[in-house]
Amino acid sequence: MGRFDIVGSFASSGGTMASIATIRTWGEMIKFSHSVFALPFAMIATFLAGRRLDGGLPTGTQFALIILCMVAARSFAMTFNRIADAAIDARNPRTAGRPIQTGRISVAQASVFLVVSAAAFLAACSGFLVFCQNPWPLYLAGPTLIVLAAYSYAKRITALTHFILGATIAFAPMAAWIAIHPGSLGLSALLLTGIVLLWIAGFDIIYACQDMQVDRREGLYSIPAKIGVARALVVSRICHAVTVALLIWLGIEAEFGWLYWGAVIATALLFAAEQSVVRPDDLSKVNLAFFTINGCISLLLGVAAICDLLLGLAPRP
Repeated sequence: MGRFDIVGSFASSGGTMASIATIRTWGEMIKFSHSVFALPFAMIATFLAGRRLDGGLPTGTQFALIILCMVAARSFAMTFNRIADAAIDARNPRTAGRPIQTGRISVAQASVFLVVSAAAFLAACSGFLVFCQNPWPLYLAGPTLIVLAAYSYAKRITALTHFILGATIAFAPMAAWIAIHPGSLGLSALLLTGIVLLWIAGFDIIYACQDMQVDRREGLYSIPAKIGVARALVVSRICHAVTVALLIWLGIEAEFGWLYWGAVIATALLFAAEQSVVRPDDLSKVNLAFFTINGCISLLLGVAAICDLLLGLAPRP
């Protein structure tokens, strides 16, 4: 290999590393890994609604459009939140190292990405009209973006911000069901919505315990800031206990098979593990509880439920 080939190889390697670093920076800003939690529930709704279709399954086009909607909506919501909270995050030691606060991503760049994400979401919603003759996703696209943006201001108004976040993300399985088969929207979709709402509210309360002092100083509202960490953790545990109850109700309503029920048992055990690692006097394991355990639980539950449906363990209505 000649000298110029070696130089070119190093330059190419440097460019690749820079590209990877850029992707990781953007992924850090929008917390792309958090999509791992919400996506399985949207997929469960997709396959439950798909049972009502002639073939008993969603089409490949529907499946692809659901994923695009999820990723685009999540990217829009997180980017809007990062822009809206830029000043607050800069004053919070826990969030001061985020990309916008450190200058790795400018507000202008984030704003462009926000517009691109919104456009991608609208395009995916339009796809249901063009390819699936279902206008409802497009009808609901605008209001959905407004709600996703409005959440960022909830903590300036009410301590119920955790439940507002839960409700915002909980619309994902409901929206997926509407996109696949709106005519069959019913109790199962409502149960999925309630599961996601309380699940997210429960672990968002845990996460907010880290910022109790900052929220009080900034005049922001959260359950930990209002009632303290110890009582906030009790509220979180109640949320997760009711979540398990709703999972049981969903299993009965949708007539899931043994794979789903095994995942529900595992979910209850992992909830107990999550709650046990977080104590009022020790919040050092909050990131473990928030990211790792919740991501694992949701993936396990989603895979089990979908396998139940695909293997015919859950009968088609």
